[in-house]
Amino acid sequence: MSDVHVLVSPDAGRGRAAGTAADVLDRLRAHGAHVIDVTGSTADRSRAAAREAVAGGAERLVVLGGDGIVHLGVQAVAGTDTVLGVVPIGTGNDFARGIDWIPDDPLEAATIALADPTPIDAIRCGDRWVASVATGGFSGDVNARANDLSRPKGPSRYTVATLLELPRLRPRSIELIVDGVRHHVDTVMVAVANTAWFGGGMHICPDADPVDGLLDVTVVGAVGRVELLRFFNRVFSGPHLSHPSVHTHRGRTIEIRAADGLDLWGDGEPLGSAPLRFEAAPRALKLAGG
Repeated sequence: MSDVHVLVSPDAGRGRAAGTAADVLDRLRAHGAHVIDVTGSTADRSRAAAREAVAGGAERLVVLGGDGIVHLGVQAVAGTDTVLGVVPIGTGNDFARGIDWIPDDPLEAATIALADPTPIDAIRCGDRWVASVATGGFSGDVNARANDLSRPKGPSRYTVATLLELPRLRPRSIELIVDGVRHHVDTVMVAVANTAWFGGGMHICPDADPVDGLLDVTVVGAVGRVELLRFFNRVFSGPHLSHPSVHTHRGRTIEIRAADGLDLWGDGEPLGSAPLRFEAAPRALKLAGG
């Protein structure tokens, strides 16, 4: 095995997770990898270091952490020949959850991160890339609140953030353009998906397939607080797509416009405000394993 460049999430590098991260690096070395840690002191420095490594011909970039570090790594490797390996030791791990060959166990995932790659799709949004789901509305508000919470750890942080944001729920009027076809809708939440999961285990677009060259869209209409809670219960445990206020679309290009502004997030990271255009990018990622 040649050089393997590594990015470690700040959360994975502190506290109890630090031991797991160290064990993962040891596992990579045990498989013959020469580990080159390019983690910076800030997200911007990590992103710059990863891009510099890829520009310099890095064969493989392995990211340790949750969806945030996956998002950061994807900015460097998408559209290149660099293989991406993912070891899920973060809060939500929704990208890894949506890829059936990435195991939950970090040490097993470390082994898979060194395997031959399988090409998968990504979402392109201007000069940004999204690996799993882009979302706006109430889900974006929850994302912002969850990022501000220091406790609890794990997926339950999204549950707490949901309850805290619920009193502020309001519908937004948006224009959704799917492959040129316009839809005017009032919505409390919209999701554009490459993979099926977001928000720490919500199966928002269950039919999303990261190798079909298409994006799946789920739109939740202008429901009230109680009905939205029922919807979220279905997202975790049942067939939420059958809800009468839920509508789905599928296409290669998705554009979201909003007259009164709508912040959009990708992989749990801010993308900017509507209008934004999302485009399926077939085989843009070479993901280890499969």
